Amino acid sequence: MTIEDDIAHLERIPLLRRLGPGALRILAIGVETFEVQEGQVLFNAGEIADGAYIILQGSFALQPDRAGAEAVIAGPGTLLGETALLTENRRPVTAVAREDSAVMRISRSMFLRMLDGYPDAANRLREMLASRSNQWTHEIQSVRTALLGDKEQK
Repeated sequence: MTIEDDIAHLERIPLLRRLGPGALRILAIGVETFEVQEGQVLFNAGEIADGAYIILQGSFALQPDRAGAEAVIAGPGTLLGETALLTENRRPVTAVAREDSAVMRISRSMFLRMLDGYPDAANRLREMLASRSNQWTHEIQSVRTALLGDKEQK
């Protein structure tokens, strides 16, 4: 795979696309691409997450670490572990390859170094995250209003 191929994969991810061409080129130089065989675990729930993965081909079952919770299937173009690019956290699911697959790994340390070198990209990322936060706040408020409205009617 060439750097241009890697950039094209990165550009397909909405969060990353906003960073701009220079930042994506740096990420493309630093990513690690590898194959995952059917049945192989990419990561386990509860593990410390030190980066994110982009599914290039194949699919993964994402199994939450809760009894009775159903697995979600993720395919090509999915970014797994987005928050791990910015902060240390634990993986909420176990990711198991459903078929022979390929992924691109972006380490947190490399992502943060890229943001240091591209302050415009860091600012665009901050704006996008702030917008998401505002949207989540609005959605939570809507749910709260709906729940309180239901209680008031009873």
